Amino acid sequence: MQVQESINMALFAIRANKLRSTLTLLGIGVGVFSIIGVMTAMGVLQNAIESGLSELGTNTFQIQKFPAFNFNDRDRARYRNRKDITYEQGEYFYERMTLAKYVGLESWNGGKVIEFKKLKTNPSVGVAGESVDGLATNNWNIDQGRSFNNQEVQSAGNVVVLGDGVVKKIFPTGNPVGELVRVDGRQFKVIGTMAPRGAVMGGNQGNFVVIPITTHMNIYGKDRSINIMVTAKDQESYNEVLELSRGVMRVIRQVPPGEPDDFEIFSNETMISTFNDMTFMIKIGTLGIACIALIAAGVGIMNIMLVSVTERTKEIGVRKALGATKTNVLSQFLTESVVFSQIGGVIGIITGSLLGNLVAVLMEAPAILPWNNEVSILQTPIMDFTALQMNITALIFCSIIGIVFGVYPAWKAANLDPIEALRYE
Repeated sequence: MQVQESINMALFAIRANKLRSTLTLLGIGVGVFSIIGVMTAMGVLQNAIESGLSELGTNTFQIQKFPAFNFNDRDRARYRNRKDITYEQGEYFYERMTLAKYVGLESWNGGKVIEFKKLKTNPSVGVAGESVDGLATNNWNIDQGRSFNNQEVQSAGNVVVLGDGVVKKIFPTGNPVGELVRVDGRQFKVIGTMAPRGAVMGGNQGNFVVIPITTHMNIYGKDRSINIMVTAKDQESYNEVLELSRGVMRVIRQVPPGEPDDFEIFSNETMISTFNDMTFMIKIGTLGIACIALIAAGVGIMNIMLVSVTERTKEIGVRKALGATKTNVLSQFLTESVVFSQIGGVIGIITGSLLGNLVAVLMEAPAILPWNNEVSILQTPIMDFTALQMNITALIFCSIIGIVFGVYPAWKAANLDPIEALRYE
């Protein structure tokens, strides 16, 4: 009953001093808002990008000349001076990787136009040159028709498989299989279409076409580095296949013993891990700034509580004269301080979650609800924080702020002499 009475008195004090209370709650709310808002937005962004990065099939890794992510200027020349991974090296690799389930070779060009009669796409379509296993290693599924076969790859046939984004653009109705289209000005026969893969960050993952890699090199030249994708038969053999691939590539590219690889190997997991490492410091920096804002808000709470103690000196004297102990007065003002902090925290969580999920709406990505306890929005060496855990932690931190910065005003109120308090005007 004593706690309930203290809470009621705290709520009454908030209602009695609306402007002052609003400014105090605003300080706490802004601090929590910045934490929850940024973390929710980063969580939405991370989930969207991770789904986009998961472009390879299960138990699949990729070998290429350059790293998967951008590199600094100091390393740029070193990567650029590496020898290209040639198609001949890719075929040699394919012949020796008997442990792998699939080995796909690919090469890309972007910014192309696909035309069918009077309809055409924007000049933003990617043209992928793939070997027969390239579709499986990229986790692409055929929706209509078929993929190309070994004979079409060996003969560099002019056949094409259309991504669903291209199909929607130039074949809004009807089945495109068997039709003739122009890919970057050259005529190709459509033999199949891709199953939809969804959108990432407002984009279209189906905005590409696939042609045999030999056809791709005939059109765009052989003086380019290809990518090699390898799929293990299962998770148990994944590491063995990866190490064998590294060894085979070092032999093919004649890398001396003891020298670092002159190629990069990455998988969905390594790409996601690298992205998380890149965003981790941003999240930690945001937490640091938000904690400073909360501490500043705590100082504001202390100032407001000191003013409140001064204004209510006579009230405190009356309570003490009627039998209230130091503990009663101390708990009353501490409770008020904590209630201030908690209300500000709840306001910050609600507004922060709304702002963070506004990013989800703009990116057409799944929202992260405040009570979600499945999706991680902050990964630390100690634990992964979900949205629910982050919100609970924010409220706990608000309580700590309220207690720490409310102790001195509460102590000052509890130690007022009742006779002197009753005389106060």
